[in-house]
Amino acid sequence: MHNNPLVTIVCLCYNHGKFIVEALDSVLNQTYQNIQLIIVDDCSTDNSVQVIEDWRTMHPEVPFLANKKNMGNTKSFNQALQLAKGDYIIDLAADDYLVENCVELQLHKFKTSLYPNLGIVYGNIELVDENDAHIAYFFSVDNNKKRIKPEPVGDIYTGLLNLENNVCSVSSMVKRELYDRFEGYNEHLAYEDYDFWLKAARLYNFDFIDAILVKKRELRSSLGAHRFKRFNKKTRYFNFSTYQIVLNALKLNQSKSENKAILKRIHFEMWVCLRTIDPILLVRYVLLEMKIRMMLLKG
Repeated sequence: MHNNPLVTIVCLCYNHGKFIVEALDSVLNQTYQNIQLIIVDDCSTDNSVQVIEDWRTMHPEVPFLANKKNMGNTKSFNQALQLAKGDYIIDLAADDYLVENCVELQLHKFKTSLYPNLGIVYGNIELVDENDAHIAYFFSVDNNKKRIKPEPVGDIYTGLLNLENNVCSVSSMVKRELYDRFEGYNEHLAYEDYDFWLKAARLYNFDFIDAILVKKRELRSSLGAHRFKRFNKKTRYFNFSTYQIVLNALKLNQSKSENKAILKRIHFEMWVCLRTIDPILLVRYVLLEMKIRMMLLKG
């Protein structure tokens, strides 16, 4: 690793006019300074664009991509990725903000990790509301804000399949070569992280930083808030994307044990289908489970 590698932070905004200045300032106020910041607004309907333009009067060197139509997170990020020059990449939502030593800690982990072929480092986050009031921590912590349960590291692929491992994507720094290798995010999906982590974990090791790296706001408008709604178009798109990710993961699997592991994820998604009243997707999962069980019998 270079002594002073460039880190690119892509800040994605959609109707986050109330919060984006804090997000952008958190990047500029990092203890580590060799950072390239790129801003993308995905055709916000609030005052986000004006807020960003006002902020850029003091920071005109920061590139700003303003989408003329709503493209979604995956396409917007990939668009910014074409401008990214960093050896490492951070995907930052405009309603979240970094703690001041976030980048420094992430780079230190890349430099000192015991794991070869390290692709991603991540840590813990604090969930806050729109007024910055504490809600919870992503991973449960003790009185010293240290992880109570040890976080799996190294090869976490099987754990991602069977829900035993969970990556806090918001707190992640990714080596640039992963985005180059996978050609960015899959633009056919409603969300990007689970698909990306599985592809990454198949080929690379992960490591964990036992510290709070990011403050993440829990808003009613966030994509994850649609996960369990009934008769909702966004919910069905989100959950069908998960089905596509499971299909892709099945192609990545290399052993009988991995095929068994993915069944746990399928059973969880079946429960989601029942809760959201999505019988068509439920049937897809039932047929997929039957296919996998036949594979296990033959294997």
